[in-house]
Amino acid sequence: MAIERGEIYFVNLNPVKGREQAGQRPVLVLSIDAINRLPLVVTVVVGTNGANITRDYPTNIRLQPVETGLALETVFLGFQIRSLDSKRFPDHATGRISEATLEKVEAVVRYCLGL
Repeated sequence: MAIERGEIYFVNLNPVKGREQAGQRPVLVLSIDAINRLPLVVTVVVGTNGANITRDYPTNIRLQPVETGLALETVFLGFQIRSLDSKRFPDHATGRISEATLEKVEAVVRYCLGL
């Protein structure tokens, strides 16, 4: 299975601690494909159902189903970045975002990291 930058997968994020996002969640792959092909980890930004986030913040990006291929509006939380073992990922992506949308996500993550 080849995990690629810009793809969206549903993965189980448990176990977690504290305020980390838990359970089965959409995650957007941020790490570059050269890293994703290695037996390392895959860096992602975690998403949540858009209905759960009533306001927009500069730390989040709200994406519509037409942009993601997911059934629901999804808010990706730029401050919830995780590196996951590739064994957590299912065989196929659930969605994918365009390069233009990926650039918007990158801007949110840069904001959260002060880059």
